[in-house]
Amino acid sequence: MTLSPNQRRRFTVFAMLLPTFLILVGFYLYPTLYNLELSFTDMTLLKLRKGGDFVGFENYADFLSSSSLFDIAINTVFWLTAISVACRIFLGLLFALLLNSRFLKNMRLTTIARLILLVPWATPPVVAVIAWRWLFDPTHGPINSWLLKTGLISDPIAFTADLTTVWPSIITIIVWNTTPLIGVSLLAALQTIPEDLNEAAAIDGANRWQQFRFITLPYLMPTISVLTLMSIIWTFNNFVYVWLTTGAGPGTYTNVLATEVYIKAFIDLRIGYSAAIGVTMAVAMAVFGALYFRYFGLNEMQDKVG
Repeated sequence: MTLSPNQRRRFTVFAMLLPTFLILVGFYLYPTLYNLELSFTDMTLLKLRKGGDFVGFENYADFLSSSSLFDIAINTVFWLTAISVACRIFLGLLFALLLNSRFLKNMRLTTIARLILLVPWATPPVVAVIAWRWLFDPTHGPINSWLLKTGLISDPIAFTADLTTVWPSIITIIVWNTTPLIGVSLLAALQTIPEDLNEAAAIDGANRWQQFRFITLPYLMPTISVLTLMSIIWTFNNFVYVWLTTGAGPGTYTNVLATEVYIKAFIDLRIGYSAAIGVTMAVAMAVFGALYFRYFGLNEMQDKVG
């Protein structure tokens, strides 16, 4: 059988993409399906050789009816995700506007400012957490020493152990370590805005705020939308910052879904229950992502039509 030139091209493309497809299946699809299978069993670390017995939706029912679910959900959705993402987007936008400002260009500080902004981003999360835990240390930490010297406090504050300061401390670490990515991405988007638009608006009498509101912000909204979605998904599933900073403590005060997955799997040894939590998280983010894209996609289409 002789293949036509068009068929040969299609076959070549298929043959070139096949290895990548198989790698994606091996690294992503298979673990996902295996995790889904585990979630319907009573598998524990003590049953690895024997295998777990099928229990249906029992793990899901236990998790969704657990007394700690509400607190864990609030910690994950509100503190870990909503607050930290909002802070990062807001600060990232401010940094981008500052780095793109004429003030830094006139002072010839643009390059230095960009390098300084990239330092937190280049710091590995583990190193960032260790450094900030030292800064927050009530005995030897510089922050407590400065606050005591200035008289702002009379006794040292255990930032990562006090219930009133532990979440602000975790959010500070996350924001410090990850905001530069937002800032750099928004800076790149800022530099694609035609200067003619702002100049024309200024000639028509628009002030700086009006130029930002009606020109700059609409141009940045597609980038902000994508960065927000990526940040929400990444933060919602993040384990490192909470676990390394507080170990989900004091007690279980800062326990989030990702740390709950670890605790149930490797401390309580309930692999099946832990897998059910993981699947629930994945479904929640998939639904949120679909709704998010639908909402912003429809808005973008309406803007283009308008």
